[in-house]
Amino acid sequence: MEINNNQLLRFTTAGSVDDGKSTLIGRLLYDSKSIFEDQLESVSATSAKKGHDGVDLALFTDGLKDEREQGITIDVAYRYFTTPKRKFIIADTPGHIQYTRNMVTGASTANAAVILIDARHGVIEQTKRHSFLASLLNIPHLIVCINKMDLVDYSEEVYNDIIGQFEEFSSKLLMKDVRFIPISALNGDNVVKRSENMAWYENGTFLSILENLHISSDINKIDARFPVQTVLRPQSESYRDYRGYAGRITSGIYRTGDEVAVLPSGFTSKIRSINTGEKEVEEAYAPMSVAITLEDDIDVSRGDMIVKKNNQPEQEQEFDVMLCWLNNEAIKPRATYTILHTSNEERAMIKEVVYKMDINSLERDSEDKDLTMNDIARVKIRTTRRLMLDSYRDNRLTGSIILIDESTNETVAAGMVI
Repeated sequence: MEINNNQLLRFTTAGSVDDGKSTLIGRLLYDSKSIFEDQLESVSATSAKKGHDGVDLALFTDGLKDEREQGITIDVAYRYFTTPKRKFIIADTPGHIQYTRNMVTGASTANAAVILIDARHGVIEQTKRHSFLASLLNIPHLIVCINKMDLVDYSEEVYNDIIGQFEEFSSKLLMKDVRFIPISALNGDNVVKRSENMAWYENGTFLSILENLHISSDINKIDARFPVQTVLRPQSESYRDYRGYAGRITSGIYRTGDEVAVLPSGFTSKIRSINTGEKEVEEAYAPMSVAITLEDDIDVSRGDMIVKKNNQPEQEQEFDVMLCWLNNEAIKPRATYTILHTSNEERAMIKEVVYKMDINSLERDSEDKDLTMNDIARVKIRTTRRLMLDSYRDNRLTGSIILIDESTNETVAAGMVI
C-alpha cells in the first residue's frame, strides 16, 4: 500500500559559520515567493540601514528582531514554507562547534539534512562533524550543497573534487541516500531556478530535490509499535462501556481483527476497533494518532505498548546507547536520572561510559570518561523497570531516550539505543 505522507518534509541545515546557510534559506524563501510583504519591507529596510546594495537574504532566517540587529544567530530557528507540491519545516542550526546539541535537537525528527560546503575550502572538520551527526541520527536523506560556486568560476572540476573528498570520508558512515548539488545561494544558481552558468550539471535544482524526495518509504511499516498515551473512559450514555487506548502509532500498520500483545504484561487480544477523531477506520499506520479498543478486558495503562503478537520489541532493563550530553553540568557518575522513552517514564542510572567519540576524527577514546556539554559517548544504562526497545537504526521513535535531572528538571542528554 502507498502511504501518502508526502505533504510535509522536515529538513535541517548545517554548515560552518560562513558557508551561507542563512543566505541559502533566504534565497529559497525569496525565489519560491514564500515571503510576506511586511517581512520583505522590514528586511529591505534593515539591509539599507546596514548599507547593503540589495536585499540581504540572510536576514530572512534571523527571526528575532533584536538578534537580527545585533547580528547573532539563535539556537535552532524553525521556518515554515509551502510550495504547491509540499509543506516544509526547516530547522536551522548554528554551525559552531559548541552547538552539537542544537543539531541533535533540530535534526532528531528530520527527513533530510542539508549540509553546506564552501567550494573554496572543500570538506573541512565541521563538514565531517555534521555528516557524522546526520549518520548517527539516522537521517534518511542527505543533500550536500556545494555553495559559492561563483567564487571558483563555476568549475566542474572543483565540484567533482569535493564530491571525491566527501565520499572518501563518508564511506565510514552509514548513509542511505546522498545527493550533491553545485549552487550559488547569493546569486540563486540551482536553488530555485536552474543555473545558466553550470550547464554541465544535469540534475534538479535544490528546491526540486526537496519537493521530490520520496519520504513515505522512510517510515518503518514492518514493526508495529503503539505506545499508549492515555486510557479513554467517557462516562456518557452513548459510550457506556467504551474503553479505548489513545496514542500515536510510531511505526507499522494496525488493522481491526489483528492479534496483538500488550507489553510489558504480555497479555494477548484482538483489535476490536480503531478510531481517528469521530471516525472509525479499518486500518491505521504511522504517524497517525488513534484510539484502539480490544476484544478482551485487559489492564492497560499509560506507558504500555500494544504490538503485534508475533513481532515484539526487546524488553530490557540494561542496554547501551549513544548519548549526546546536552547540559552545562558534567555527567555525575552513578547518579539517578528520570528516563523518558515513548510514553514511559522511569528512573535510570548511567552505569558506565564505554567510550567517547571524537567527532572530528571518528576515533574512539576509552580512557576519557568525563562527559561535558556536546560530548557524544557510548554508555550503559540501567533502569528501574524494563523498557520496550528497538534499535534506533530500525525505529527512531522506540529507539530514542531522553534523560532528565531529577533535582533541576532539566533535560541533560538524548540517546540512541544501539
